[in-house]
Amino acid sequence: MKRMLVGLALALVSVGGTASADTFRVLPSAPASLPSASAPNQPGQVSVPTPISAPPAVAQSLNFQQLVALWQGAGSAYGIPWEVLASINKVESNFGRNMGPSSAGAVGWMQFMPSTWERWGVDANGDGVADPWNPEDAIYAAARYLAASGGAQDISRAVLSYNHAQWYVDEVLQLAHTFGSGGVDTTFALDRLQVSLDAARKDVAAANRQLVAALRVQRALAKREDSWQAKAEDVQLLSRQLDLQKTATLVGVREHAAAVRVAQLRAQLRQATEALTQARTQAQNMTTAPTAGALFATPVTNDSGYVFPVGGGPSVVSVSHHHHDYPAADIAAPEGSPLYALADSVVLRSWAQPDPTCGIGLTLRAGDGQEWTYCHLSYLDPQVVQGAVLSAGQSVGLVGSTGDATGPHLHLQLDPATQYPQLEPWFQRFAGTAFRWQDAPTPQPGAAASGTTPVFAQVPSQASTSAGVIRFTR
Repeated sequence: MKRMLVGLALALVSVGGTASADTFRVLPSAPASLPSASAPNQPGQVSVPTPISAPPAVAQSLNFQQLVALWQGAGSAYGIPWEVLASINKVESNFGRNMGPSSAGAVGWMQFMPSTWERWGVDANGDGVADPWNPEDAIYAAARYLAASGGAQDISRAVLSYNHAQWYVDEVLQLAHTFGSGGVDTTFALDRLQVSLDAARKDVAAANRQLVAALRVQRALAKREDSWQAKAEDVQLLSRQLDLQKTATLVGVREHAAAVRVAQLRAQLRQATEALTQARTQAQNMTTAPTAGALFATPVTNDSGYVFPVGGGPSVVSVSHHHHDYPAADIAAPEGSPLYALADSVVLRSWAQPDPTCGIGLTLRAGDGQEWTYCHLSYLDPQVVQGAVLSAGQSVGLVGSTGDATGPHLHLQLDPATQYPQLEPWFQRFAGTAFRWQDAPTPQPGAAASGTTPVFAQVPSQASTSAGVIRFTR
């Protein structure tokens, strides 16, 4: 039976990219001895790994052709568009590259909560264990889960059951639309570019972190050498003067070695930034739709005239309504996430070497006269210097945790800090499109995706695997 499923799925690969730009086809259900979506597993019906939260010693990796076969086979079996399964796979685990456990406890290829897995997990590969860390089991279980919540009739509602947030529904369906309109080749071309771009950003952040640390060592040694030399010049006794000069020379040798190390790290940073520039250029050439832009963490804009300062979207960018001790916004995002000028502006000051509190940062004045300070950057773009004129959405650096910071985030504040940035109307309008609230539900933005949400059409099949809707919580 397993061979039959895989063979059918592989046969479907050739039709995966034939959907039109705004309609996706669900292929007829494949005959298979899979559990129905009409009812969950009964207690003890399936065996699961013990403990389920422990990842395998060696994670299973699949090539793109194997992934396509699983998405299309599972989609066909349960009446779910393969593009939606691919999109959830991308959003949840980055195609198996980040399988958790997450901070919430979700695990595996499709990020199921253990309690949900016990009810809806599938032993798709027939090895006797329903394993969320196994790609075949996880993807088929996701298709069953979506079918159980009516995915064959209302895919948006089904995706909402997977993660109870409208921004998540929008992100998944928009990305599915991009995958469907471009087909299999575009799906994996976008993935390769996104992985390359993320890696380039992280490489720049890491290279600059090493350079900053090395510069700190070199400057401290140079200061000590100067101090010993000054002491030697003030001593009259020749023997004491020679001792002090010897000490200064030894410190100078260490300072020279530190300077060589700094030069090496500058060259590494230069190579990393060149690679980032190349990756950005390639991504820009592929960014033909808003969804592809979100995948590459490009600037999010609206008609307010502002740009949200942190890229990545609500799946990875979040903020609280309040700050720990004074009006400011700590916008959490992974280290290396891109930072942008929030409006057409002029740089008032910037500093590429961390200060003890703000770390690496800058202050800019927007066209409306408001002044904004960015703190805790891991890297400051070289063109961000005093007097530089920036366009809204222009890159200014990368998220980090320099200075007095407990984790990667952008500390954003008005100068003077008289009110919370989160109270600014333009800031609040980005909720659900550029970030999610940490301490409150994130409202559905505007008219959501009414004009852009993809339409999924199902090819009639002889039997439906999703008769009735099973309501459940994740």
